Amino acid sequence: MKNRIYFEEENAKILCDNILTTSFVKPESVDLIVTSPPYNLNIEYTSTDDNLNYEDYLKFTKKWLKKCLDLLKDDGRMCLNIPLDTNKGGHRSIGADITTIAKNVGWKYHSTIVWNEGNISKSSAWGSWLSASSPYVIAPVELIIVLYKGNWKKISGSRKNDITKEEFVSWTNGVWTFKGESKKKIGHPAPFPVELPKRCIKLFSYVGDTILDPFMGSGSTVIAAKQLNRNGIGIDKEIQYCELAMHRILKETK
Repeated sequence: MKNRIYFEEENAKILCDNILTTSFVKPESVDLIVTSPPYNLNIEYTSTDDNLNYEDYLKFTKKWLKKCLDLLKDDGRMCLNIPLDTNKGGHRSIGADITTIAKNVGWKYHSTIVWNEGNISKSSAWGSWLSASSPYVIAPVELIIVLYKGNWKKISGSRKNDITKEEFVSWTNGVWTFKGESKKKIGHPAPFPVELPKRCIKLFSYVGDTILDPFMGSGSTVIAAKQLNRNGIGIDKEIQYCELAMHRILKETK
């Protein structure tokens, strides 16, 4: 697939491209990455294989984490939305495993935000019902892992903040409670709400900063970036999601 800019306007750019091979984002040019990569839960994307064996999935994770690290400024950060754990093919500590890989390729760990999206499963997969023999424990939360490249203290950028006192006090509490996004409403198999990148962007970046989502999907990060007067860049290799994101950006950032 040829590298190309699919859509571009003030403070918003969509690249129909692959994060592993893109040359449209310069090294050390990004202030903040806010993203949610494929979870490897066999979600039916158009062309992405979301059903890798676990070892291959972790190898893929290592590759894109390394590429993203190269694209960040030295004081750049990343907010990485991933599951706490999964039970596909056996119980996997996916949050811990990806965090470990990130540190191994050079990321530094800052903190973890627990996102309580209220998505309590209606499944009756309790394991052994009312018995200690083999019960299952399922936590209906996701994680937002906060990582950084070189220095946690931010020294680049406009130094212009737009976060309110109430937002700062609330969001520095590491448990965030707001609803997830509707797949049917958005038209994407795994969307996240604009509220998620909005909080990350206001808390961890300055006005005018460059915000990247290497797995753009339905475009929520770019929408939030543009709404907050940052420069949003979204990358997705599937053209139908680039089209979806473009229409959402045009509609939601008027």
